[in-house]
Amino acid sequence: MKACVVQELSGPAGMSYTDVPDVSPGPDQVLVDVRAAGVCFPDLLLTKGEYQMKVPPPFIPGMEVAGVVAAVPEGSGLTVGQRVSASSMLGGYAEQVAVPVSAVRPSPAELDDAEAVSLLVNYSTMYFAYERRAALRPGETVLVLGSAGGVGTAAVQIAKAMGARVIAAVNRQSALDYVGTLGADVVIPLAEGWAQAVRDATDGRGVDVVVDPIGGPAFDDAIRVLATDGRLLVIGFAAGGIPTVKVNRLLLRNVGVLGVGYGEYINRDPASAQVFAAGLNKLVAAGLKPPPPVRFPLSDGTKALQTLEDGAVFGKLVLEPA
Repeated sequence: MKACVVQELSGPAGMSYTDVPDVSPGPDQVLVDVRAAGVCFPDLLLTKGEYQMKVPPPFIPGMEVAGVVAAVPEGSGLTVGQRVSASSMLGGYAEQVAVPVSAVRPSPAELDDAEAVSLLVNYSTMYFAYERRAALRPGETVLVLGSAGGVGTAAVQIAKAMGARVIAAVNRQSALDYVGTLGADVVIPLAEGWAQAVRDATDGRGVDVVVDPIGGPAFDDAIRVLATDGRLLVIGFAAGGIPTVKVNRLLLRNVGVLGVGYGEYINRDPASAQVFAAGLNKLVAAGLKPPPPVRFPLSDGTKALQTLEDGAVFGKLVLEPA
């Protein structure tokens, strides 16, 4: 079969599209014919050896897939030919992948494969972040930093679906129109003076929740725009810098900084994945739909990752085998 294989840890250029041996699933694994593989920021970090999970080359990246069951162990509750989505962690950039039964769930009938794969990392992460970590309540105000990316898009849409008011901050001027289609109540550039724009949009009160997938210099101002009882959700560090915080600021202002590690959470409590999936599927059934993803053929995996690194993607990026 064909797959994208990281041959050296030099970024997208170190990955090649090539023939690899066919997959042989284990006794507790499902073999999936991949129809869409999600391209995630952690995939990019893996190709550079910069992700917290270190994988020596050669390896096939790809943490999320959607497709059709090709083979399944008896008693799994799944059937050959069924449309499914799965968290693969590795191996998704291929025509087939074997994943544990526990990592597989039926794809929502309302979504195609490229849309369904969006739910696995970005949308699942943000539903978990709001529901479990921030305990988001209807009527609260959410500020989303870096709202044009895959995580940011999910953060805006899910917050709105859960009844929140959303302020979307956009780092790329070219993305303002795209973010405006996601349903945010206010869209502002993430440029000089953005914190004051947030205060103006909340009549000086500040926001109840900040979603921060970027880290870097924006973090300090994000703490400052939190209202009393506000929560800042640390999602990632796309800007490169890992910020620090003086905890006396949290104490004096009665605010909190919460880590959001969805993958680590479900690794420690696998049964919780189905709980979060059920909650997210309810939002989908009620009308939540990811925007049209950016699609690349699997053979252009290197180009797709480079496009992600260049910041030229709005929303979700997926690879589709021929």
